[in-house]
Amino acid sequence: MHLEKYCASGNDFLITHHLKPANRQALAKELCNRHYGFGADGLVILLPHPKHAYTWEFYNADGSLANMCGNASRCVGLYAYLQGLAPKKHCFLSKAGVISLEVLEITETGGVVQSNLGTPKWLESLEIEGQEWALINSGVPHLVHFVDSLNEIPQTKTPTMQTLRQRFNANVNYAYLESLEKIHLATYERGVEDITLACGTGMAAVFFVAQQKGAKPKAQCIPLSGEILTLGLENNEVLFSGAVKRVGAVIDYCNALC
Repeated sequence: MHLEKYCASGNDFLITHHLKPANRQALAKELCNRHYGFGADGLVILLPHPKHAYTWEFYNADGSLANMCGNASRCVGLYAYLQGLAPKKHCFLSKAGVISLEVLEITETGGVVQSNLGTPKWLESLEIEGQEWALINSGVPHLVHFVDSLNEIPQTKTPTMQTLRQRFNANVNYAYLESLEKIHLATYERGVEDITLACGTGMAAVFFVAQQKGAKPKAQCIPLSGEILTLGLENNEVLFSGAVKRVGAVIDYCNALC
């Protein structure tokens, strides 16, 4: 198995392509381990599809399956193009539906990729311990809460985040609207069970909620990685673009789980 490592906004993924689907949950957990494996937030297997450029198996670092991951979608879009599996503009099938991608630019370290994450669904407005929250499905479920200042965004996981993640089986986002065109956020991701440097579907959910607060239909989202991502609303669909880095090839890996 030939693996390549890609990174988008601080989210890193091991990516490969294969001819046949399989249960690779144990393999994902082994490979993504940051101490005893290669280390990553997830493992992505691209598979042939009769209608679209490919479909995928997406595994979180703990081996659990996920329907969608925004940053991973940008990574696989660049990987598929560089591997000759798809043109610059193409679609693939995720468990959350068809995702359209476009490689906007090729750079020395990777490229710039735009992913159409579709129309998020507002599932519920909630009041939790006196705070306003929104439950949004942007491919995976996200809880979103806007705070009043930048220093209220947590840098490390908190007991409240862990409790909400378990209670709602959702990712948990804290966000701050610096201006109508600039949003800061931090996301606690299930499957990783920690705050990650960035989460694409989290940014889509936060951006979608920010529209209700008067945010512009095109805005910058800044996760904990510090990288600036551009999100736009077009025909009520969220377009998500930013830099993708090809970290490099990982040595061929094979065992009984491959």
